[in-house]
Amino acid sequence: MGVARAGRLWVWAGGGGRECPRGARPAATGGAPDRYLTDPDHRLDAGVWERLQIPVGVAFFFRNAALDRLVALYPSPAGATESELDPQTWQQVLDGGPLAALLEPDTEALLVHRWEGRSGCYLVPIDVCYELVGRMRMLWQGFDGGAEARAALGAFFDDVQRRARPVAAATPAGDRS
Repeated sequence: MGVARAGRLWVWAGGGGRECPRGARPAATGGAPDRYLTDPDHRLDAGVWERLQIPVGVAFFFRNAALDRLVALYPSPAGATESELDPQTWQQVLDGGPLAALLEPDTEALLVHRWEGRSGCYLVPIDVCYELVGRMRMLWQGFDGGAEARAALGAFFDDVQRRARPVAAATPAGDRS
């Protein structure tokens, strides 16, 4: 499998033209990271979520090394949509727990999910977030996404939750053993 550069993004050749962040390309890192961590104590109340101004219940954040800043995206029928919100508001969300300090630039993301008055916060490989974006784009129907998209979203987060280890039991960044 080869890799080609397309602007700020690298495209996985042989992967259906799927885009990946610059730091996640296999030639540079020996493969994408595979850590799945969760912070069971992270709370994201309705007030904080409203300040984020994200129209859906899912967002992911990653540190873009080339831009030297945090990037916040959410899945939409058009693909990954970048939030233009003030970085200080994003920082309030990230300061809610220890996972943000563990993020590896360009290759890992902080994935937040809010549903039915509950919230979840996970550190995951960034390609998992783009996989979710692709699924939602492919399955979305109508105004609210439709039953198939909602079922896929539920299955996605069930899998993330199953794979995630609590942050207290996690290995430090850089230790991939």
